[in-house]
Amino acid sequence: MSKRKGIVAHRSAPVSPPSNAGDGAVAAFNFGDPEPISRIQLLDYVESMFNGRWYEPPLPWEGLASAFRASPHHGSAIFLKRNLLKGMFVPHPRLSSATFGAMALDFLVFGNAYVEQPRAVTGRPLALQHVLAKFTRRGAEEGRYFFVRGWHQEHEFPADSVFHLREDDVNQEVYGLPEYISALQSAWLNESATMFRRKYYANGSHAGFILYMTDGQIGNHDAEGLRAALKNAKGPGNFRNLFMHLPGGKSDGLKLIPVSEVAAKDDFAAIKNVSKDDVLAAHRVPPGLLGIVPTNAGGFGNAPDALGVFIENEIRPLMQRFRELNEWAGEELVRFVVPERTAANPSV
Repeated sequence: MSKRKGIVAHRSAPVSPPSNAGDGAVAAFNFGDPEPISRIQLLDYVESMFNGRWYEPPLPWEGLASAFRASPHHGSAIFLKRNLLKGMFVPHPRLSSATFGAMALDFLVFGNAYVEQPRAVTGRPLALQHVLAKFTRRGAEEGRYFFVRGWHQEHEFPADSVFHLREDDVNQEVYGLPEYISALQSAWLNESATMFRRKYYANGSHAGFILYMTDGQIGNHDAEGLRAALKNAKGPGNFRNLFMHLPGGKSDGLKLIPVSEVAAKDDFAAIKNVSKDDVLAAHRVPPGLLGIVPTNAGGFGNAPDALGVFIENEIRPLMQRFRELNEWAGEELVRFVVPERTAANPSV
């Protein structure tokens, strides 16, 4: 067994059949490659390490970006919040709808959002520009930020020209962390279950049965012939029919024990449903708003009412967070209008 950080793999050498395999001995073998249990240990962090110029993120942002599309419910819940925020946002000459939408998506995915304030030669503030949160790093001094795309590919922004909106974290105050961290394992479980099923069906030639032979009339030559016939049934043209002629054989000398049903019963539907519920609970999104078809007779209730409660409990607090940009800019750049069907007073 070999252990690596984030990966625990079992390496087993094939079991070679003994030389007297035809003299009543049992030949066995194993198959399959080691599978990683976890790609990254997201929760094994202590602090944001300082490298001399900027602080490193407490988690690998590449992992969060990859997990964004790991589960359809995870990505869809984030896009729903982004779309609602962007739909109710009132564009400003210095903050366009596209810039705000990109900023909102970064905040929901990474727990951090950045915009840069460029200025004209005269010092007049120009339109805000979105800065990718995945590559932005905070320096030691307040108001100092870097844009780091790779090794020796860094750019330092002018001092106090970058606004940083961060989600609160209980372990450090340099970077924010998204709210859904606890549901990432469920999102990956959902992805792993889907990938397993894809591999299972794409393989097409599963070990669907055990052929058990005890008849003394079946010699080694016959067994090798049957083994070759089964082996040649794999690949294109699989699921072929096989014929075996055994005159005078016993009725129970050749048994076929199906195991494909057992191998395929991996609780796929239960895993998908449980992981879906975990992800939706982490995002606090009503399932009816994500296009999920109800399986119970009662359904998910009235969709407009669910939308109104969701906007009141989740979207309005997010709006308040984005209004923090107004205080930094010294001007009301962020303003929202809620449709009348979801609030008594449409202006917020």
